[in-house]
Amino acid sequence: MRNIDATTVERVLDDKSLIEALRAMFRAGCTVPVRHHHPVPVPGEAEAMLLLMPAWQDGAVIGVKVVNVFSGNAARGLPAVNGIYLLFSATNGRLEAVLDGNMLTLRRTACASALAASYLARADAASLVMVGTGKLAPHLIGAHAAVRPISTIRIWGRSTDKAEALVRQLSGLARFSGCDIAAASDLATAVGAADVVSCATLSTEPLIRGAWLKPGAHVDLVGAYTPRMREADDETVRRAAGAVYVDTRAGATKEAGDIVQPLANGTLAEGGIAGDLFDLTRGGAAGRAGADQVTFFKSVGTALEDLAAARLAVERT
Repeated sequence: MRNIDATTVERVLDDKSLIEALRAMFRAGCTVPVRHHHPVPVPGEAEAMLLLMPAWQDGAVIGVKVVNVFSGNAARGLPAVNGIYLLFSATNGRLEAVLDGNMLTLRRTACASALAASYLARADAASLVMVGTGKLAPHLIGAHAAVRPISTIRIWGRSTDKAEALVRQLSGLARFSGCDIAAASDLATAVGAADVVSCATLSTEPLIRGAWLKPGAHVDLVGAYTPRMREADDETVRRAAGAVYVDTRAGATKEAGDIVQPLANGTLAEGGIAGDLFDLTRGGAAGRAGADQVTFFKSVGTALEDLAAARLAVERT
């Protein structure tokens, strides 16, 4: 049995290889039951949440991610989210590997967005704005740069200090040596100049305004993962009419406020989702239809992505 730590997971799951592993897994498919949500009382604090995300391929592997979310950990100086991934043989049930679940999630989430962008962003997309400065942000920037010729990067966050710290972090990496990287002081200006707009925040109110988007922009929404959360407004959805995509229909139509709310208020019609990653990878959806089309992708995550990433990590260690 192998124990694969966060450093190793990050090292072996390079962007291009993981994007292709995800593409292959969405094409092949696997069994993905509905994720389990279990509230856990915490004395004197908001209740925690235990999440179980299983997936398997018959005769090959069984995987399950176990995640605990304790919001009170911020006051203790501890991460709010802690997770592990367990990979078993699907022929004899033997435990084959234990992987760091937090890094696995960061890597697969970023590369799923890049997989979508490989179908939805303009082939010549050169400018990206990253909205949000959390742990996922550098992974998203790197993954998008793996599928498009990104040379200009702007980073916006509620904290200017955090945005500037991320600029310094990226500027020190060889892979971004030829890029123009800077913190954005004005979100509207940064979004209006971007070919790719990527968001990873915990916002409950829209940050991205459809009126700001230039023709041909691709919008990648990752952060808002409950029906009450939202990163882009209704006008963004309207401008992307006919080009609204999700990672999975089952997840996005139940959990993502950027899809649930427009469906509820009529901005997004029933049947208005043009496709998901299954459709895109299998050729069942067209993807980008023209240079000036605004495209929209909403991700909430799926255990399929975890399984693909875990299999690749184990193969490479």
